[in-house]
Amino acid sequence: MWWDWMLGCISRKAGPTIPNAAGIPEHIGYEPKWQLALKMIRRARANGISGIVLADSLFGTVTEFRQQLQAECCTYCVEIDSTLKVIAAEADLGEIPEYSGQGRRPTRPRHVRAGATSPSVRQWALEHAADFRKVTWREGTKGQMSSRFAAWRVRPAHRLSAGAEPLETCWLAGGMALQRGASRQFFFRNQPAATSLKMLVRTAKSRWWIEHSYKELKDELGLDHFEGRSWRGWNHHVVLVLLAYEFLQGQRRRPSKKKRHTDPA
Repeated sequence: MWWDWMLGCISRKAGPTIPNAAGIPEHIGYEPKWQLALKMIRRARANGISGIVLADSLFGTVTEFRQQLQAECCTYCVEIDSTLKVIAAEADLGEIPEYSGQGRRPTRPRHVRAGATSPSVRQWALEHAADFRKVTWREGTKGQMSSRFAAWRVRPAHRLSAGAEPLETCWLAGGMALQRGASRQFFFRNQPAATSLKMLVRTAKSRWWIEHSYKELKDELGLDHFEGRSWRGWNHHVVLVLLAYEFLQGQRRRPSKKKRHTDPA
């Protein structure tokens, strides 16, 4: 089900003197996509819709996005860029140094300092390549859906080199196709430590349904056929497309009517 949709606006740095030909309301301005996503998540929760938040790397790589989801008690599974840095969840960062009586009182562990190093997600996966194993997460139309996966408990630490303490412990999961040379995908998830690898994989692969639905909206219902230039027209178009999609999904979920069999006379 598609429940919500928002259109991002470009920055209005040119000022209000430029005519607003598109009819965009004055109170609507530029916001990063991850902030728009948070607004839609909050609206959904306010209307009783719950579940795991899934997102691609455009959102998942943004630290503020993940931190806000965590602060609002949302369970998430988000794709991330392989350049983000991590450390092991059990890594010893040392004790907080004793106060010498001069200057500011120390607040960070001894090994959290400017210039400290930590591996990238990609480097971490290469160093732990032996942990990858085949996982089957569901049955597809052409047989079992399988790939190689591994998961580790880590702390995001991409600002450790700047002297910032690593973030809270979460899952880092990596997946790659069984074929040689296939690309890897990486995810951060704040699911419980006892979560099985198979469940982690199933959660990550749930995004396939989102991509599939988006493709149906464009290919079958003309989501990308709108050629107008007005704010109101775009919103009308999207609302009608979503209503049509919801109707068709309802029809798809209806049980099929079986033909009645009558006994021969």
